[in-house]
Amino acid sequence: MSDSLDQATQDRLVEAAKRAATRAYAPYSKFQVGAALLLSDGQIVEGANIENASYPAGICAERSAAAIAINQGRRDFIAIAVIGPPVEPITPCGICRQFLSEFNKNMPVLCCGRDGRVQATTLAALLPGAFDQEQLEQAG
Repeated sequence: MSDSLDQATQDRLVEAAKRAATRAYAPYSKFQVGAALLLSDGQIVEGANIENASYPAGICAERSAAAIAINQGRRDFIAIAVIGPPVEPITPCGICRQFLSEFNKNMPVLCCGRDGRVQATTLAALLPGAFDQEQLEQAG
């Protein structure tokens, strides 16, 4: 798994992501996703995907968890776990990768499958060359 997270922390994140997935609102796709975001003090914020009949109005589990943390005044994201219904581990979508990279480009990501497999990676590996504030400043 991830070298930067001990096994107990990884296990806590995976269990929290599983719990969050049970609260997903996915009446259209039936693709329930849960995410668990680790903050610097060890707190875990859970999020689930929320669909809407107007598909673009939905929100992914990863951004749901991040929005909760941000609304609590937190931006100190350390790691995230994500799980969906497939047996194989899933990864965050492109929008979530870009969104999360705003807060920690090197964040460990635990990609979980329903069969218990966990593949550890990082946002930097999932989204090389992420667009960032530095590029905005260069343009101005």
